[in-house]
Amino acid sequence: MVFIQCCTWHHANSDIEPLLALLDAHLSVYSYVGGHRPTQADRAVAASGCVPPGLPDFLPSLRRWAAHMTTFSCSEKHAFPPHTDGCKMEDQLADLVNKNMKASDNEAPKKTPQGNKGGGGGGSPSKSKSGKFTLKTPKGTRDYGPVEMANRREVFNVIYSVFHMHGAVEIETPVFELKEVLTGKYGEDSKLIYDLEDQGGEILSMRYDLTVPFARYVAMNKIANIKRYHVARVYRRDTPAMTRGRYREFYQCDFDIAGQYDAMIPDAECVQLVHQVLSKLDLGEFTIKINHRKILDGVFGICGVPSEKFRPICSSVDKLDKSPWEDVRKEMVTEKGLDEEVADKIGNYVKLSGREELIERLANDELLKQSPAAQAGFADLTLLYQYCKSLGCADHLVFDMGLARGLDYYTGVIYEAVLSAGQTMGEEGPVGSVAGGGRYDGLVGMFDPKKKTVPCVGVSFGIERLFTIHEQKQRAESGKLRSTQTEVFVATANKGMVHERLKLVGLLHGAGIKAEGSYKNNAKILNQLQYAEDNKIPLVVLIGESEVEAGVVKVRKTVTREEVTVKREELVGVLREKLTDL
Repeated sequence: MVFIQCCTWHHANSDIEPLLALLDAHLSVYSYVGGHRPTQADRAVAASGCVPPGLPDFLPSLRRWAAHMTTFSCSEKHAFPPHTDGCKMEDQLADLVNKNMKASDNEAPKKTPQGNKGGGGGGSPSKSKSGKFTLKTPKGTRDYGPVEMANRREVFNVIYSVFHMHGAVEIETPVFELKEVLTGKYGEDSKLIYDLEDQGGEILSMRYDLTVPFARYVAMNKIANIKRYHVARVYRRDTPAMTRGRYREFYQCDFDIAGQYDAMIPDAECVQLVHQVLSKLDLGEFTIKINHRKILDGVFGICGVPSEKFRPICSSVDKLDKSPWEDVRKEMVTEKGLDEEVADKIGNYVKLSGREELIERLANDELLKQSPAAQAGFADLTLLYQYCKSLGCADHLVFDMGLARGLDYYTGVIYEAVLSAGQTMGEEGPVGSVAGGGRYDGLVGMFDPKKKTVPCVGVSFGIERLFTIHEQKQRAESGKLRSTQTEVFVATANKGMVHERLKLVGLLHGAGIKAEGSYKNNAKILNQLQYAEDNKIPLVVLIGESEVEAGVVKVRKTVTREEVTVKREELVGVLREKLTDL
């Protein structure tokens, strides 16, 4: 074979073809997500130079191993545990390993005062030109004050309420995973994963999303079906765009349905859930774009894209929501080696967008009729539209052939939600999609030792982007935003009444009413009333010496300053009634 004949092994005059076949056979027992850990033997083989690029298809295990090894930095490879020959290498391979383990020991990376600068390494503290320490948050992160947290809580509560309405249960997974769990799941975005330094024999990475950890959880616990939600932070070495809600540390709110069910019913529920969340948040008009990975694969196939370039070209198409077609085409041709004529054929399809009628028109396209994959995708989307009509959420659907979602694990329906309000924000451009997801039927099987698959479909909300738009909406509508949930402020009109005030606060707390009072013994009444106004506390309970003697209190509405006098034993009931009317 020409490929193998062109390769030479620089350590000896051995024939490289038997060695590559031997390596492939040896590596066939490796399961990177099923328990195997790379060792110094892997480092030695990688350093030997005997594994050339562009390995052929008949060496699948070696190709997988080579791709896996490229994800490790030099320092990570040197942190691999010592090799123990548990599966007894043959002599030729053992000689290669032993020679190169000795040779590469002299190549260990030197420690720098800043530590590991790769991945998510820390480095030295930020200093200004004067040498003084600069106190700041890391790039791509931010602090959230009381007002911001109050708005975040509103958005979270809406999302939680919809998750619960659909009967989902909550799970939690670690903030970091074994690197092997995350490797090979995100396509070109794998470079955005934060890697951690070795802290005891395990190579770890910060989670990139919540979907892959969920698939690992399902496989590890042998779960056949589950409807779950998970709200947590994820981490990406992305280029931050703070005004667009794009950070390196941010929350995702995920909802997923795992299990073998009839076609498109769970998928339609996920679309409905997106519709319900965005409708309840009332952030303006929105569109839910849908497409199907099988349709894209069908388009690539009939246009002449080689099968090994399907995923890289899909990643390029995924950039159409941020870049014009000319830029995407240039990337396909110059960076990914696609023929110009093939790229132009793809452009004829991926620039199309419409409603249900477009699905029918493309399903009858003479070229796409020749693609079984595309026809299966059109059948799924037609059924999805029918179910969404029954659920009352089809009006916001748009069939967008340019929607690709660049992650490798998607296998079927894909969708993204875009807010109209988010397309005109900030100097850095639109905030992009606020929710996205799709079907990923093969991901759980990648973690199962027996490759048992559990079909899954889900959606993830980008909380930071939703929060960015929600905060601006709140400020436009109500001016100053409220950071506390206090319902009643207890104020005293005379000196020496701190005990009476505390008794009332305790009474209200016992009744489940959110209440607070001043921390001063003898606070001035005007300062207390001003505090209630500044913090938008709706009701004030006023008490003075005369009220104590008469066994009454005054209840004051902060906005209108209207006051009523009520008996002390009736206070809780009156407050509950007034709070209900607010």
